[in-house]
Amino acid sequence: MLHNYLKIALRNLAKHKANTAINMVGLAIGMACCLLIVLYVTDELSYDRHWANGDRIYRMALERRYPGRSTKYAIIPQSYAQSVKKEIPEIEQTTRIFTFGNNNDPVLLKLDGRTIEERGALGVDSTFFQVFQMPFIRGQANKALTRPNTVVLTQRTATRLFGTANPIGKILEIVQGPKLEITGICADPVQNAHFTFNFLVSARAQEAEQPNHISFAAHTYLLLKPNTSPETVESKLPAVVEKYAAGEVERTFGVSFRDYLKAGNGYFYFLQPLRSIHLDSHLEAEHQPNGSRSLVSIFSIIAAFVLLIACINFMNLATARSSERAREVGIRKSLGSTTGQLAAQFLTESVLLSLFSLVIGVLLVAILLSPFNTLAGKSLTLFTLVRWETLPLLLGGAVAVGLLAGSYPAGVLSAFEPIKVLKGKFSSTRQGHFLRNGLVVFQFAVSVLLIVSTIVVYNQLDFIQQKELGFSKESVIKVKGAGFLDKNTESFKQEVAKLAGVTSVGGTSSAPGEENFFGISFRKNGEKETVTGKGCVVDDQYLQTLRMTMLAGRPFNRQFDDSLSVILNEEAVRQVGLTDPIGKQIISPDNFVKRDGPPVTYTVVGIVRNFHFGSLHQHISPLFILNNRLFRRVDNELAVRVQADANSSVAGQMERIWKRYLPDQPFHYSYLDADWGALYQSEQVAQRLFGVFAMLAIFIACMGLLGLAMYVIRLRTKEIGVRKVLGASTPGLVALLSKDFLKLVLIAIVIATPIAWYVMDRWLQDFAYHIDIEWWVFVVAGLLAVGIALLTVSFQSIRAALMNPVKSLRSE
Repeated sequence: MLHNYLKIALRNLAKHKANTAINMVGLAIGMACCLLIVLYVTDELSYDRHWANGDRIYRMALERRYPGRSTKYAIIPQSYAQSVKKEIPEIEQTTRIFTFGNNNDPVLLKLDGRTIEERGALGVDSTFFQVFQMPFIRGQANKALTRPNTVVLTQRTATRLFGTANPIGKILEIVQGPKLEITGICADPVQNAHFTFNFLVSARAQEAEQPNHISFAAHTYLLLKPNTSPETVESKLPAVVEKYAAGEVERTFGVSFRDYLKAGNGYFYFLQPLRSIHLDSHLEAEHQPNGSRSLVSIFSIIAAFVLLIACINFMNLATARSSERAREVGIRKSLGSTTGQLAAQFLTESVLLSLFSLVIGVLLVAILLSPFNTLAGKSLTLFTLVRWETLPLLLGGAVAVGLLAGSYPAGVLSAFEPIKVLKGKFSSTRQGHFLRNGLVVFQFAVSVLLIVSTIVVYNQLDFIQQKELGFSKESVIKVKGAGFLDKNTESFKQEVAKLAGVTSVGGTSSAPGEENFFGISFRKNGEKETVTGKGCVVDDQYLQTLRMTMLAGRPFNRQFDDSLSVILNEEAVRQVGLTDPIGKQIISPDNFVKRDGPPVTYTVVGIVRNFHFGSLHQHISPLFILNNRLFRRVDNELAVRVQADANSSVAGQMERIWKRYLPDQPFHYSYLDADWGALYQSEQVAQRLFGVFAMLAIFIACMGLLGLAMYVIRLRTKEIGVRKVLGASTPGLVALLSKDFLKLVLIAIVIATPIAWYVMDRWLQDFAYHIDIEWWVFVVAGLLAVGIALLTVSFQSIRAALMNPVKSLRSE
C-alpha cells in the first residue's frame, strides 16, 4: 500500500510541475531559514551548559541604590566571598574572578628574554576549580593556585608558548608586574561561556586583604549545597550586608548605616543562575557583551512564522486545486477507496514534498551559513545540524511539516462526495474560499510586521549614530595601553602633537563607551549625605580633544595646580545640590593617594555639558572628572584628534614613535567612532537579520500569491475571453484580476500595523534614549507590501489579459 501511495504521489508531483516547484522552493526556503535560526538559538541557549554542577552555581550581583536612582553591577565588593561563606551554611564554596583592566585588554609577558602579548588573563581564587570544574592536563587543580604569584595556562596557550615541552615550574613575568610560576595546565575552556580565558593568575589570599564591603572589585560566584533554594540564600544576604558593611559605611561616609539607608542609599544583593547570565544579565561591568533572550524569542517566533507561511502556500494551492482533483477523488471512491486511504494518499504527497524540500533546505543552509555567520557575528557549523543524533529530529521535523501542510487539504479532498463530483456539481465551498483568503492575509501580515521591525531597528540605530552625544567621536584615534609609557607619557604626547595632521592629543583613564569608569562619591562641604557617581581621570587637553562643551568655569590647565581640582557634569551638579558651583569645595571619602586615608577635599573648577559616556541604553549619571596630576600624569589611554584624511598616515607615524619608547611592546589603536558603534552589536545583528527574514517572508508569501493567482486566472480564462470580445481593455482586465488580491494585502496591513507598533514600542523601551515610531513607517511598509504583491499578481494578470480571446474561449 505504501509503495502505491509513493508511486502515485511522485506521478502527481511530476505532472503539476509549476505547483510542485512553487511549493518545494517555498518550503525549502522556509526550512533553510528555520534551520539557520535553530542553529543561532541553539548556540545562544548553550552558554554555560557545560559546567558540572552548573545548576548549583550562582553569581552574586548588586543593585546599588542612590537617592533617586539605582544601578545594577556584575561586580561586588571583594570581601563578600569570604563573608557569605562564613555566615550562610547553605553555601558550599565561593570563588572570585578579577579582570586585568578592560576584559580583553592584552597583557605583556616576558619569557626567555622575549616579550609576548597575550589576551584573556583573569585573576582567580584558589577555589576556582572547585566551583568551575575542568580537566587538568598537568598539575593538580586543588593545589595549582594556592600560592601567590602562580598561574595556570590553558592547553592551547601552553602549546603556543612552549610547544610540546613541559612548562610546569617555568616563570612568566608580567611587564610592570610580578613573576608568575606555572603550576598547572588545564583543558581549553568551552567558548560558549559568559567568560573565557587563556590563563588564570592566583588572586591575593583573602586573609591578607583589607576588608572591603562597599567598593566594587570582583565577580563573585557561589556554589550552593545540593537541594538548596537560591531564595533561601538571598533572604540571608541583607543581614550579612548590615553586619559587615555598616561599620565601613560609617567610617567612609561619616553617617550611620540607618541614616545612610534613609537617605535613599543601599546595597541590595541578588543571585543570578549561571546558565541564565548570557541571555538575561545586562549589568554594569559584565565580563563581555551578553546575548539577548528577547532576540532569541523573537527569532524563534520568526522561524516558526516563516515556516508557517511556507506551509500556508501548500495549503492554499492544494485547496485551490481541489476542483481539479475532485473527479480523481470521485472515481477512486466509486472504485472502493475509503476516506482514510485518500487522506493517506494526499498526506503522502505532502510529506514526500516536505522531505524533498528538506534536502534542498539543508543544501541552502550549507551555502548560506558563511554569510549568515557574518550577519549574526557567530561561528556556527553545519556539523551541529547534520549529525547522526540530529538526523531523526530533522526527518521527524520534515514529516511533521508535511503532515501540518497537508492535513487540511487532505481532509477537504478526501471528504468529497463521489456522486456530486462525477455529475460535475462540485464547486469550491464558501468556507474554503474564506480560509484561503485568511491564510493570504496572515502571510502578508507577518511580512508587514517584519518590514516595520526592520525599518524601526534601522531608524533607532541611525538615531544612535546621529544623536548629539556631547562630544565629537569622528576622526579620533584611541591609543591603548598608554599606561606602559609611565614617565614618558608627556614626551610621547608632545611628539605626537607635532605630527602633520594631528590637531590635538589628550589622555584619560576611561573613554566614552568603555566600562572602566570607576565609582566615586562626593558630598557638599558641611553635609553628610553623599552622591555616588562615575569617575574618570583626564589630562589638561582631553576635554578639548573630544570637543566637549564647558558650561561654566574652565577645563584643567597646566598653568594651575589642578591635582585637587574636579570638573562636574550637569547631572553631578544637580544631584550634589550645588548652586554657583565654580570655586565650591566638595569632599570625597575615596582617597586615591593613601588607601584608608582621610577624606579628600576637591575644588570645582568647571562644569561640562552632559555627555554620553555610556551607551544610550542608560541615562546619563553623575560624572566627576579628576586631573591626572593626582596620578603622576600617567594616562591609561590617549585620544588623538586628526584631520579627516590623515588617519592611516598618523597611525603609522605614531607607531614609529611608540617603538622608540617601548620597542618590545605592540602598538594598539582603534577609532572612537568604531568602538562606539560596537556598543550596539546586538541591535546591528537584529537589524541585519530582521531585514533578511523580512525579504524571505515576503518572497515565500509572494510565491504562494503567484501560485494562487495562476490558479484563479486559469479558472477565469473563459470570463477574460468574453470580456475582451465585449471590448474590455487590458488595463481594465489587469485591475479586475488584481483588486481581490490587493484587498487581502490591505487587510493584512490593517491587522499588522497595531501589532507591529506594540512589539517595536516595547523593544524601544530598552533604550533610555530612543525614537518615536512615526506614522510614515507603516505607510512605507504598506506600500512595499502592496507594490510587491501587485508586481507578483500583475505579471500573471497582464499575461492573461493579453491572451488571444479566441484561444481563451476555445480552451473551454
